[in-house]
Amino acid sequence: MTQTVTVDLATHTERAVTRPQFADTMARLASTVCVVSSGSGSECLGRTATAVFSLSANPPSIVVSIKADSALAEAITKQYGFSLAMLAQGQELVADAFAGRVAAASRYLVGVWADWPSGRPRLLGAAAGVDCVLSASILVGDHRLFVGTIIATETSGYAEPLLWSERQYQALDRSTAFAAPSGGRPLPSGAACRTI
Repeated sequence: MTQTVTVDLATHTERAVTRPQFADTMARLASTVCVVSSGSGSECLGRTATAVFSLSANPPSIVVSIKADSALAEAITKQYGFSLAMLAQGQELVADAFAGRVAAASRYLVGVWADWPSGRPRLLGAAAGVDCVLSASILVGDHRLFVGTIIATETSGYAEPLLWSERQYQALDRSTAFAAPSGGRPLPSGAACRTI
């Protein structure tokens, strides 16, 4: 069963920072570049997104943020699900295509695509991919947050994630280990942080 919730943000509009301040600040947030897709066959729609995050391990679920009045938001709602490709370094052309540099009808000609068992698009060569059934939908401002329960995954053992930060594509630099200035040490393998 899919729940739909609406959140009214107008209460704090007069206190909000300006759009340029918001954009400049969010440019500092590094994110994996993803493509969110829904539909099947010739009815597929997709869009590049960085507003994506894991939500819960029980059940395994993620959240994607999509412009509420978009055709993709409508498709996710009608299809009761979406797929997500976490792009790999070298898939910048796919990211650009789904960001709008290629017409919607031709976007799936960029990259190598297959289908998940659900019929939703699956990008081959991605750093990781997931297929989700829609669990909830939350309207917040001009975007809709879609909560998807993950029903299938695929991860690459060799691909590094493609990142977006400072308004450009970035790559992880794994050549040197990061040493926290506070003297922090990495956790031993298999260790986890305490849950608060």
